[in-house]
Amino acid sequence: MAKAAKKIVTETAIQSPKKLAAKTATEGPKKAAPKKAPVKAKAGLMAPVTVSQVLAKVIGTEPSSRPQIVKKMWDYIKQNDLQDKNNRRMINADENLKKVFDGKEQISMFELAKVISNHVK
Repeated sequence: MAKAAKKIVTETAIQSPKKLAAKTATEGPKKAAPKKAPVKAKAGLMAPVTVSQVLAKVIGTEPSSRPQIVKKMWDYIKQNDLQDKNNRRMINADENLKKVFDGKEQISMFELAKVISNHVK
């Protein structure tokens, strides 16, 4: 009896690809996966927010998520070469950014998210 059980185990464990393909073809179609729940609206940081008039002059008027707004700000800063030459952590303000920075001539890059949060709803 032990020999018969051993033979069955070895036949099922080591099957040729042809036998395996024939076996799966005869089993029939598999059932479809259950449908996923509908996608909810984006929340948290990824939720689109509206920007103020002042900030819209810098990044545009369309609603964007906070990370997208920060990215657009950095694109503007790099495009206009507004990082301080000596201390790269500081951002110098031009006319448009001075209004966003609440009148400050220069802010730290770590203050950028705080300044942006004052101009989004």
